[in-house]
Amino acid sequence: MSLQLLIVEDDEELAAQLGEQLARFGHRVTIAGDGRRANQALGSTHFDAIILDRILPMMDGLSLLKDLRDHHILTPVIMMTALGQSRQKIEGLESGADDYVVKPVDPAELNARLQALVRARGWTEQREDETLRAGDVVVSPARHSAWRNGKTLRLQKTEFKVLTELARNAGTPMTRAMLLERVWNYDFEPATNLVDAYIRRLRIRLTEFGGEDPIITIRGLGYMLRE
Repeated sequence: MSLQLLIVEDDEELAAQLGEQLARFGHRVTIAGDGRRANQALGSTHFDAIILDRILPMMDGLSLLKDLRDHHILTPVIMMTALGQSRQKIEGLESGADDYVVKPVDPAELNARLQALVRARGWTEQREDETLRAGDVVVSPARHSAWRNGKTLRLQKTEFKVLTELARNAGTPMTRAMLLERVWNYDFEPATNLVDAYIRRLRIRLTEFGGEDPIITIRGLGYMLRE
């Protein structure tokens, strides 16, 4: 999915590098070096998502984000910062950020997070009783049920939550960190291979009645459900 992105970052070299990296994924990128220029860009262009640095000249990222939300600008925002403590992350999320990444940012993971955010925003705007479809896999969050080729999948609660996140983002890689945040509400990497263990269990459930494994492993990144 090609996105129209706004990067708000005062480090010109970093902003240019990040813009080039995201452009390789097919995205169209606009760069603003401070809050004033960001507001000007937002006034003239519709953006699918914003990548916002926390520390900016004149108006810091938290203040800019709060101002955007106060003016009912609901564009998904990923806050990007060198500050990685839980307290700073909580402050960013409470100010209205949808996601939070710590520099240096891996461009593949940032792209995956952007895709997931935009897809999730589209999902929340749909009716709650709508189903998710990915190939021959159908998931109904409202009914807490899932099927493959018309056959009911016998899933435990956490397995269903993992499948729901994969289905919402079908065709887009989900990193382990993203799944940990969305399924388990973890903001840290546990000592065990928790995500990998549940993916193995989910694969067994999905292929119980035959058929090719619909979950693709993206080496070094995470997992993706075939569209």
